[in-house]
Amino acid sequence: MNEKDKKQISKFLSLVLRHKPDSIDLSLDEQGWASVGEILEKSKLRFTFKELEEVVVTNDKQRFSFNSDQTKIRANQGHSLKEVDLNLKPLTPPFLLYHGTVEKFLPQIKIYGLKKMSRQYVHLSKDKDTATNVGLRRGKPLILSVRALEMCNKGYQFFKSENGVWLTDEVPTAFIDFNS
Repeated sequence: MNEKDKKQISKFLSLVLRHKPDSIDLSLDEQGWASVGEILEKSKLRFTFKELEEVVVTNDKQRFSFNSDQTKIRANQGHSLKEVDLNLKPLTPPFLLYHGTVEKFLPQIKIYGLKKMSRQYVHLSKDKDTATNVGLRRGKPLILSVRALEMCNKGYQFFKSENGVWLTDEVPTAFIDFNS
């Protein structure tokens, strides 16, 4: 399968598993799992299980997971659907985490901090390279350092998705280093 087809399937999966399952009348359970058979049947893209498996396994950000017998699939994080609960357990984060953004969002971040907006959580990266790649999606990246362990020690909860993305409800400006 070529990269263009993989990208198209990945975008489709992100849409229906994270934001709009109703766009193809897809059912998600409370943990965000959907039937692989239902996705293959209802998708207008027409792809095989083998192609779906290739997208899941080779996705550079590991956005999706299969259950143990590969009959169900879900997005690992990034849901805007409030009814999806990934059953994440609170974890102690590393000293620093990073957030990739672009210059145009900086004035708002300096006032309000990092907000989850339409997602369930603010997404943070364990390293600057990953945060840079996130920021690149919107232009010239700007990397913010977040004093995550200090936040945790002050009562903020952190979670880690299956694909290694750190998640939290918000990051107040007091915990952001804008000179990374």
